[in-house]
Amino acid sequence: MNASESWTGQELAALVEEATLDAYDTEEQLMGLSTMVQEHLAVPFTTTMLGVQVTVEDFDLTTGNQVLVCCVRGTWHQAIGILDLPLPVPAPDGAQWIAAYRRWAP
Repeated sequence: MNASESWTGQELAALVEEATLDAYDTEEQLMGLSTMVQEHLAVPFTTTMLGVQVTVEDFDLTTGNQVLVCCVRGTWHQAIGILDLPLPVPAPDGAQWIAAYRRWAP
């Protein structure tokens, strides 16, 4: 089981509803979910991408409405989409918000 499978669909749907309750459109829904990730996800944390251990240090919402995470290994920095981020097992505190975002994402 990967980390994102530890929450039920009902739990994730409730998180999405909480984050998007007052949103009028998709952009506002994205902002609500992004805010919840920022407020609740415990960073930094370590995960493995393509067989290499990296540290997730920060995240950002781009002007193109994409949530990116900043992964670091030594002096190398790489931003990737949060939808492509493999969560470690055990997942960091607040990772359920990433799973909720993934459930909501078009």
